[in-house]
Amino acid sequence: MQKLTIVIPAYNEEEVLTSSVQKLLDIEDQIAERNSLNQKADILIVDDGSSDHTWSIIERLNLETSRIRGLRFSRNFGHQAALIAGLREAVKTADMVVTIDADLQDDPNKIAEMVDKYADGADIVYGVRNNRDTDSWFKRTTAQGYYKVLKLLGVELVPNHADFRLMSKRALETFLTYPERNIFIRGLIPKLGYNTTEVYYKRTPRMAGESKYPLKKMLTFAWDGITSLTIAPVRLILIIGALACLFAVGMSAYSIMMKLLGLTVHGWSSLMLSVWFIGGLLMISLGVIGEYIGKLTIEVKGRPLYTIQNVLE
Repeated sequence: MQKLTIVIPAYNEEEVLTSSVQKLLDIEDQIAERNSLNQKADILIVDDGSSDHTWSIIERLNLETSRIRGLRFSRNFGHQAALIAGLREAVKTADMVVTIDADLQDDPNKIAEMVDKYADGADIVYGVRNNRDTDSWFKRTTAQGYYKVLKLLGVELVPNHADFRLMSKRALETFLTYPERNIFIRGLIPKLGYNTTEVYYKRTPRMAGESKYPLKKMLTFAWDGITSLTIAPVRLILIIGALACLFAVGMSAYSIMMKLLGLTVHGWSSLMLSVWFIGGLLMISLGVIGEYIGKLTIEVKGRPLYTIQNVLE
């Protein structure tokens, strides 16, 4: 008998959690009724240090049905850490695991199609948005630009895919062998090499509550994605430095020629512009290198990715 577990990271989701869980339970029942896998199913909710009544709701749901399990962090460790914790717990008993956010903006009805594709032999099924009409022009444009930049940097990423996916047990077990702490899940999973496929859906607005990814968090997440998956920015600095050196050699030759011809002009503006430009370039370069050194320091320390305070079986 195959087992399906749905993992839900939740942070301050008291307004939507009860209705979302009920909808997912109904979907699991519908899948079980029509599916040839003869599977059982449950839901694992990871409370990422919520400050509202999210954990109280999880406790109540756990008392109402044994199909609801819960993990509670001691504080807010972040969305990716919550996903990792849920996956580590779910893989112990599940044959396939679906991850989806608590707001259900990703279409949960597509889970049935994911299970079908798993039955057909897919180890990883990506949920991919087929349009971004619900996004603002700014968010839509920056998202598409981000995917293009990552592609140029050599990062293998599924465009318009977030963290709505199904993974088989063996794919999960392989993924969880990756030890790094600074992890960008959606960029790492394509590296596993298992049989993959996609299902397409239209994202809907939140039923209630506020987005947990304001602009500042989105920018931080995007930068983490780049620095966690590629050293291309450091290589770019090397290229820029080499070009700057070549430019300096050319300018030296030009200055000597102008001096011999007696055409030199003492210009304060050009000198200051050069100093500020080179100084700014050096500061940016040091900042990028510092980001990588900082990540290495965190990895070397080997601190835990999260701390679990409570477990509901």
